[in-house]
Amino acid sequence: MTQPIEALLESDWGESFHQRYLERGFDYAERNRVRILRIEAQSIHAECEGGGDNFYQQVIELTRYRGYDGVRYECSCPVGDSCKHCAAVMFHLMWDPQALEAISDTERLNSELETWIKCIPDRGADSLPGKTDADVRIFYKLKKTHLGQWLLELFKGRQLDDGSLKDLKTFGQLTDMLNRFPNYMSDVDKQIGQSLISSQRHHNQNSFPLQGRSGAEVLALALQSSRLFLDFDPPQPLGAGPLKNAQFFWAEQANGTYRSRWRSGDQVLDNVLVLEPLHYLDVSRRELGRLSYEMDDKLACHLCHAPEVPARDVVLFSHRINAVDRSIPPPKELTERIIEDVEPRAVLTLGSAINFRQWKSVPEHRAALTFIYDGHVADDKAATELSILSGTEILRIQRKPDVEQAFRTVLRKVGFKKANRKSLALADIGGELFQMADDDAWLAFMDKGLPRLRAANWQIDIEAGFHFDLQPVEQLYADIEESPGREWFDLQLGIVVDGKRHSLLPILLHLLRSSPEMMDPDNLDRRGDEQLMLLDLNGGRFGAGPGVKVALPYGRVKPLMATLGELYMKEHRGDSIRLSAFDAARLNVLESLPLAWQGGERLRTFAKRLHESTHVHVPAPAGLKATLRPYQLEGLNWMQTLRELEVGGILGDDMGLGKTLQTLAHLLCEKQAGRLDVPALAVMPTSLIPNWLDEAARFTPQLNVVALHGAARQKDFASLAQYDLVLTTYALLPRDLEVLKPQAWSVLILDEAQNIKNPASKAAQAARELNARQRLCLSGTPLENHLGELWSLFHFLLPGWLGDGKSFNRDYRTPIEKHGNSERMHHLTARIKPFLLRRKKEQVATELPPKTEIVHWVDLSDGQRDVYETVRVAMDKKVRDEIARSGVARSQIIILDALLKLRQVCCDLRLLNTVQTAKALRSGSGKLVSLMEMLEELLSEGRKILLFSQFTSMLVLIEEELQKRSLAYSLLTGGTTDRRTPVRDFQSGKVSLFLISLKAGGTGLNLTAADTVIHFDPWWNPAVENQATDRAYRIGQNKPVFVYKLIAKGTVEEKIQALQQDKAALAGGVLDGGTTAGWKLEQSDIEALFAPLPKA
Repeated sequence: MTQPIEALLESDWGESFHQRYLERGFDYAERNRVRILRIEAQSIHAECEGGGDNFYQQVIELTRYRGYDGVRYECSCPVGDSCKHCAAVMFHLMWDPQALEAISDTERLNSELETWIKCIPDRGADSLPGKTDADVRIFYKLKKTHLGQWLLELFKGRQLDDGSLKDLKTFGQLTDMLNRFPNYMSDVDKQIGQSLISSQRHHNQNSFPLQGRSGAEVLALALQSSRLFLDFDPPQPLGAGPLKNAQFFWAEQANGTYRSRWRSGDQVLDNVLVLEPLHYLDVSRRELGRLSYEMDDKLACHLCHAPEVPARDVVLFSHRINAVDRSIPPPKELTERIIEDVEPRAVLTLGSAINFRQWKSVPEHRAALTFIYDGHVADDKAATELSILSGTEILRIQRKPDVEQAFRTVLRKVGFKKANRKSLALADIGGELFQMADDDAWLAFMDKGLPRLRAANWQIDIEAGFHFDLQPVEQLYADIEESPGREWFDLQLGIVVDGKRHSLLPILLHLLRSSPEMMDPDNLDRRGDEQLMLLDLNGGRFGAGPGVKVALPYGRVKPLMATLGELYMKEHRGDSIRLSAFDAARLNVLESLPLAWQGGERLRTFAKRLHESTHVHVPAPAGLKATLRPYQLEGLNWMQTLRELEVGGILGDDMGLGKTLQTLAHLLCEKQAGRLDVPALAVMPTSLIPNWLDEAARFTPQLNVVALHGAARQKDFASLAQYDLVLTTYALLPRDLEVLKPQAWSVLILDEAQNIKNPASKAAQAARELNARQRLCLSGTPLENHLGELWSLFHFLLPGWLGDGKSFNRDYRTPIEKHGNSERMHHLTARIKPFLLRRKKEQVATELPPKTEIVHWVDLSDGQRDVYETVRVAMDKKVRDEIARSGVARSQIIILDALLKLRQVCCDLRLLNTVQTAKALRSGSGKLVSLMEMLEELLSEGRKILLFSQFTSMLVLIEEELQKRSLAYSLLTGGTTDRRTPVRDFQSGKVSLFLISLKAGGTGLNLTAADTVIHFDPWWNPAVENQATDRAYRIGQNKPVFVYKLIAKGTVEEKIQALQQDKAALAGGVLDGGTTAGWKLEQSDIEALFAPLPKA
């Protein structure tokens, strides 16, 4: 036995087979149904007896692909591969390997001889000498049904020496022979079988209808076999007859009808087989042969199936077939007269119908093109002439194909394409059917193309009920009625058609309910302004009278839907919609429309001013010790306009774009205009107090600033009114509320306003109680985790405008975050847009050098892997039990605690508050080892590095490693009291490595000396990481910045990366007007977060 085959038998070859096939194969091998045919270097050839006296051949071959060994199991049975027969061969080889060796050693020829033997052609059964009367053969019988269809029936039996047939049985096994025919079938039989299998729909019977070209080929093969019979008693086979010339004619019957027939010379052919070509059967001579004729085979077959022509229809029938094909002899000859030089006129008929497909009603629209010649309609494209029957005379009007083709070209140019006739639309209209690609194309044609056709003398016929029969719009109007207290206003938008006013509110509302995909904001945005939207002025109401339809350009519909966004959220009745006074900002989008306005002048002015807020030129205040960049000047303009309109807003610029400078410039403008008669109050994290003091002293020294910070702050309480700007912190705000609340403030500023993202926090509640003429929020991340944070900011800025928390969740947060509702997303974005100014670095700070983000994958140490799996299994059970009890929403604390432990394992086992084995601790931290390697290399290259971690205890462990290597560094955590010294040491170049805890140093620092940022561990929210990165990547940076994220491969950290992208999509969708599928932590997310580690 060859070594490869021996190795195969010793392998786990059973894994390649289904258990059922192994059991059946074991049974076959045990019953000695396997015979080894031959063995080669890389293959085994065998034969296995199957059911029903069938034998199947197997080839088991060793393969090699791209360096990998494999086995291919093939069989001639219907299964084809890895079947029970192949399994039987493997069991046989395992039980009797000596038989294999005997064949392999004694019956093996050299490869050249073996190849030659394989190529010996099979000799068909018909050519085998020495046939005995016991030979099994296939016999064919030609049979005609009562409908005139010829069938070929297959039988299996034996033919004795005297020619008689014995043991005839029907043969219905073709479906079992797709891979191998029985040995008693000759080559001709096999060809017939293959042809019947490929040409028939069903193979489970022994009779096959003969038709077309394939039927003629099968019949020729059956004749060739000399085993084709009309009857088996007596068993006289059919012979091949000579080729006969045939002519078609119409035979008149005794009752006056005409019937299609064929003749050869004077002989009428009684038995014509409708094949391609036609065949004749001479029963008396037992001969079967082909017919020759002067026409196409398909036409000849079609003529054979012609029905009888009644005597009363002979003239009309003769005329009709004469018009279709003059080569067909008519039953009755008619006289003709030819008419030329008649010019056609194009007729276009338009119609619609409702079709039903898959239990749904589908509207279909068609156009039919016909031509009129001298009052006669030509609706058949194929005919070159118009044939008119006048008595027994045929008038032949010669058509002008070039002129007709020119008309078709015109249709293609206006957007039509050929249509099939499978439609109820224009079902009774002749001619060529055309259709448009979609409703948009139909509307464009009705708007532009149809008038051009009429001007070119086309006849246009529009059937009743045509879907796009449009009425012209005479005027658009807008009516505004403001409430007495100016808290709200009613808005009505409509059109005038045929002198009658129609409110668009119920019409658009009906479209939202019936075709939400068409009114989807994303779809509206994709539409060109010149494209048309079809509006049914009856709004789909039954009993409202005949449908009146108009088409409005999308350029007019978009502003309407942007203004009427509440339609997406709740039901409305009546012809107007009630909006908050602050929503008047949306009226500006209507100014682009040719509206006839009535009322609302004050609100329209408000909207216009707010829209132009960044374009109003407000010069930088005199004495400002800085040159404002263009976008910073726009920010100043915006804040000044908001102040004038007595509203607040969010300055949402990216970190590093100078939000503090823009705000100080705004306050300086207020002072120089005499409006800073009472102080401004700025609330911020404690870490930002030094930054505000520095920037105020540097850029606006004219402002008198005091910081309420530390125990000594109480000495300034009594003199607050003497200052221009008062600084305090979120931590002190609730504690000092009794002092700050009675004071009137000109401007109330919340820096890093995401600190009030929890509306129930003490800081948020205290901020809402303060009295100020203008409120401003500064935040590069006004939305970090969910939309409720954004609501909290606007609840501070414009109380009540976005509703209470419950209605906001119902109308916006749940549809957007849980269902990815783009309509609500667009509407919320449109509402907040006038009160949110947000610029990104890549948009405005083009002078910034590039930033490169790199994910640095890290493998856990062996000890970390073991502990990770132990913790994961325990936490997974704990989380599942809690979810089963309380649900996902109420299990957040348990989930986050479990994930915290896994993240600590990824960083270093010493972060866990549990006793670890000495072995696990000795294995070390894969991430810490990788970090130290990175730091040594980067520092040797002269890089200036910021290293962030959210775990201060991890920074302690990193410090220990740095001290071992005598590497200098600075440290900033929440426990650092002197923040300026470590910042100064790093910025001045005294140290090149700055360790910073994410929360303590993620905001308020300017560290442009850095060119490298390392995030040791990922945080849930990408905005927090980006803020930390922006300590280095900000205005003033002149070096490329490289950002490294250390991620433990296959762990929860990798899953956090994916969740970060979802949170970034949510913020981008609302704040930047993009789209998002929403963000939510579902069961599938939890499954992924607690998934086991991949195999090492």
